[in-house]
Amino acid sequence: MERKDISRFLSEQVRLLVELPAEKIEQLMAGANVRTYEPNEAILNFGEENHTVKVLLEGTAAASLTDNDGNQHHLADLHAGEMIGAFSVLSGDRTTADVIAVSRCSLLLIREDVFTSLVATHPPTVRLLTRAIAEQTKMRAVHENFDRQGEDPYCCRLITDQPTRLLVINCGSSSLKYNLYDTGDESRNCHGLIERIGENGTRLIHDGGHGRVTRDLPGGDHGAAFVAMVAELTGENGPIISPDDIVAVGHRVAHGGETFQNAVLITDGVEAAIEALSPLAPLHNPVNLSGIRAARRLFANAQHVAVFDTSFHQTLPPYAYLYGLPYGHYADKGIRRYGFHGMSHHYVALKAAETLQRPYNKLRIVSCHLGNGASACAIDHGRSMDTSMGLTPSEGLIMGTRSGTIDPAILIYLMRTEGASADDLDRLINRESGLKGLSGIANDMRAIQAAAEEGNHRALLAVKTYCYAVRKYIGAYVAAMGGIDALIFTGGIGQGSAGVRNLACQGLACMGIVLDEEKNRTAQGFDRVAVVSTDDSPVKVLVVPTDEERMIARETLRTLSRLHISTLIRKPDQPEVIIEVSAHHIHLSQAHVEALFGQGHQLTSDAELSQPGQFACVEQVDLVGPKGRVENVRVLGPTRGETQIEISMTEQFRLGIHPPIRESGDLGGTPGLTLEGPAGTITIPRGVICAQRHIHMSPAEAIRFGLRDRYVVQVKVGTDRELIFGDVLVRVHPDYRLAMHIDTDEANAAHISTGAVGFIAEIQSRR
Repeated sequence: MERKDISRFLSEQVRLLVELPAEKIEQLMAGANVRTYEPNEAILNFGEENHTVKVLLEGTAAASLTDNDGNQHHLADLHAGEMIGAFSVLSGDRTTADVIAVSRCSLLLIREDVFTSLVATHPPTVRLLTRAIAEQTKMRAVHENFDRQGEDPYCCRLITDQPTRLLVINCGSSSLKYNLYDTGDESRNCHGLIERIGENGTRLIHDGGHGRVTRDLPGGDHGAAFVAMVAELTGENGPIISPDDIVAVGHRVAHGGETFQNAVLITDGVEAAIEALSPLAPLHNPVNLSGIRAARRLFANAQHVAVFDTSFHQTLPPYAYLYGLPYGHYADKGIRRYGFHGMSHHYVALKAAETLQRPYNKLRIVSCHLGNGASACAIDHGRSMDTSMGLTPSEGLIMGTRSGTIDPAILIYLMRTEGASADDLDRLINRESGLKGLSGIANDMRAIQAAAEEGNHRALLAVKTYCYAVRKYIGAYVAAMGGIDALIFTGGIGQGSAGVRNLACQGLACMGIVLDEEKNRTAQGFDRVAVVSTDDSPVKVLVVPTDEERMIARETLRTLSRLHISTLIRKPDQPEVIIEVSAHHIHLSQAHVEALFGQGHQLTSDAELSQPGQFACVEQVDLVGPKGRVENVRVLGPTRGETQIEISMTEQFRLGIHPPIRESGDLGGTPGLTLEGPAGTITIPRGVICAQRHIHMSPAEAIRFGLRDRYVVQVKVGTDRELIFGDVLVRVHPDYRLAMHIDTDEANAAHISTGAVGFIAEIQSRR
């Protein structure tokens, strides 16, 4: 886009700049430059300092957040004319969302000083900026909910409102693994393995409440293996009576390519898409698909969900997933880094965050899944940013029988000098290399370490080479993320070998990684999460038992929950929801009433409010913050046990504080300020919030809507243009009257006032 075209675009297409005089547009252009972002490249990262306002000139981007549960929340699609980063520049806060290029994007980058001097001082534009601030509420609502903690903050225990029996299937080329989860009674969980399918010696190994059962099976295909699994599950000591007891089946699928970024409900169309991706995973996807088809026949009444090994890595930016090949090989043939072990890396990262009691989306983690297959992953603020496996699982770390990364010209050399065929090379790098090829002993690290202890030179060399590769990837990923908070070891070797962990961490003290030798030596890596770093190590090193099957079950339940939520609320006869605009106000404790208005003072009612028993008071006070003050703020009655102040988003900048968006009464970690009344002044250490959008309703109304207390919904409001308010918290109480409350900033931005009506459009989630 030429310079004159950009100027015209700014004045005609950018909402915040359309009223800016032409001379100011030219001055703004003089202090700006154009930058291009490739697909999947981060334009803004959550939590970073931002000093430029970015105008999207061409392309499409997406704003999203990864929350404390490790889920990505899509906030908005951004198109040409959108302004990115204005909120963080105006507030001085760190950015509150990730903004990622969806297509190739061209952006105009405006320096902070230019923007504030030319744009934020122009009165018509200031009014538009105020409205834009209100539109950030949704992002802030998600952001401020990250610090939630509890016994199971990442929902890995598979507990549901209604007991559910869920089956997880992992279908391999000659094996069938299954796990049954009972979300009402974990003691009924069981798992099993049918091995050597299609070969001699097929057998079933089942572990459940009655111990281990081993059965020899007649030879057969995967269909016969599924029949044997159902027979075991429904047998005399089985956990279910019939296949109809299974509500959902989660299927592990190796490769989702760029088609599947999340787990999906399986339809005939999804089956066809998985089949179309088989050239990228010829040894895995066809087998996964045969398992899906067999399970859909046997569990015909269950819902089936595909969970992809690659989907966790769909957040890789292009500079991390592209190879140094002609671009057409990616564009036309899909040759790029996809990554694997996604469910393992995601699961152990969540468990590490839970153990450290730190928000998952605020950590920089290097995860090392070390087993017969091995991979490393850089997880930056909840997003996979790089991973060692590539187009196939053969790239990256040295593995049991796989070579890992090698010079590709080696294969060309063997073709020329030894006449090696494609099959020969496949066998070499996937079955004859790695620990097995280096040691000449086996692909089992335990056997190799034992041989090394006895002085076997090749065994010792294999261990050192293996650990060096791990250490090298850790260092590379620390550099890629610009730091590290936690290092995780998982997988059979990562959990089981203190020696490997020790060697992999040697020399990394310069990065803040300091291992405690005693903790590392005694860690029970298969039983529980163990922190094996020293107490004063800046980086926490953890051994985390992985549980990919549980992660598949978790993602299956979440996928079904989203589908269930989307259909619950669509009723043609639902009642209107009256919108009420809530101005800033204060709820005082009786002690603070007396401190501000005099000993023995009682609040005086001025007007009844819509909710029974609540009233606006005659009394008013002034709020004083670090930067400024807000005068004549109304007190609401009756008194409460703790003082609470609700202000709008714009008022927080005037006061110089940063209150979270919270529901009423949730005051933990909130800021305080000073209140000035006619009889005195008090300073409270906490209690200031921006109120979360919410709907009050009676139990009868909740039943009519199909809702429960603490559901989160979207509300559609019809004004001069249709608006959708998301993240609206439902509160149910016998004394409540049906009404939705939003603050003045949102109301002004949406051009609505008290008395407007809305309709509940969607259920977003169930808290």
